[in-house]
Parts: sequence; C-alpha cells; structure tokens
Amino acid sequence: MTTRSNVLIGIAAVAASVGIFTAAAAPSGGDIPASAAQTAPEFQNIDQWLNSPPLKLQDLRGKVVLVDFWTYTCINCLNHLPYVQAWNEKYKDKGLVVVGVHTPEFAYEKSTRNAQDAISRLQIKHAVAQDNHYATWKAFNNQYWPAVYLIDKQGKIVYSHFGEGSYATTEKKIQSLLAEPASAAGS
Repeated sequence: MTTRSNVLIGIAAVAASVGIFTAAAAPSGGDIPASAAQTAPEFQNIDQWLNSPPLKLQDLRGKVVLVDFWTYTCINCLNHLPYVQAWNEKYKDKGLVVVGVHTPEFAYEKSTRNAQDAISRLQIKHAVAQDNHYATWKAFNNQYWPAVYLIDKQGKIVYSHFGEGSYATTEKKIQSLLAEPASAAGS
C-alpha cells in the first residue's frame, strides 16, 4: 500500500471511531418535544416499596411525577438529593409525586435494611422503590446515577436530566407541568 492509502485508511478509522463514540455519548437530557414524548413505562419488578405503598404510574395520571434514579452511596446522588427533597416538600400538595428508584451499584446496597437505614439517615420522605434487579432502570433505558425523569399529567416523559446540576431548569419544568390542566398536558 502507498503512504497515501495508509493515511486515508487511518482517517477513515478515526472518523468511524468518532462516529461510534458520538453515538454512545451521554444524552443531553432536557425537554422532550411533544411529538417525541413517550408514555412512561410502569415500575417493573420492584423488590420493596419504602415510605409508600406500591405505586403504579397508571394510577398517578393527572399528577406530575418525578422519577429519580439514585443509590445511597453515590456522591453525585447525595449532592442531588437535597433538591429532590425540596421539590417534594414544596410541590407535593400541588400535584407532584416524587418516586426515588433506588437501583444499587454495589451488592451491599441491595439490602433492604441498608436502604431503609439510609432513607432514615438522609430523612427521605418521598416514596422509594427498591429496584435491585434493574427492571425499572432498564424499562426507562436509564444509564446514569442520578437521573431525573419528569412525567406529565398524561403519563408521558417530557423532560430528563442526567447527573448533577440544572436544578433551576428542572424546577421551572416542574412548575410548568403543574400549571398545565390535566386535559392539556402533553398535547
């Protein structure tokens, strides 16, 4: 092969690699256009419901639901938690339902006793679903701790955010969704 051919093959390989990494990059999150919004999947194969009786998203239609994927040893989750707790306190009487989906990163986090101790220590008052088998995680196609999904009054996922930050944007979206009439949400 000529040097020129080797250079072209090298450029093609780099371009292909960039394409692969770009496709695998973390999604940006944010608002999901109404035309692309999908009905939120139901909570799947939950091991235990903590702080709440079992919940079904179908039964929460007419409310705004914040689903927060977290685990109690994740520093990013712990930094993010005060915002989730504040939203729960501020908006629970205005139609917001917060569900923390505790999906363990490590084997010891699967212990219900350990999760309950963390919930008590962290003073978590909202519902927590223990998702030890990642069934709800997979149903949401989630890949991150923490991850927030906002579900409108019609049951559609209309916003997401992955990792820490964007707290003001997320709260504005909560306020906007709560202000929508149930019949107009998602339309």
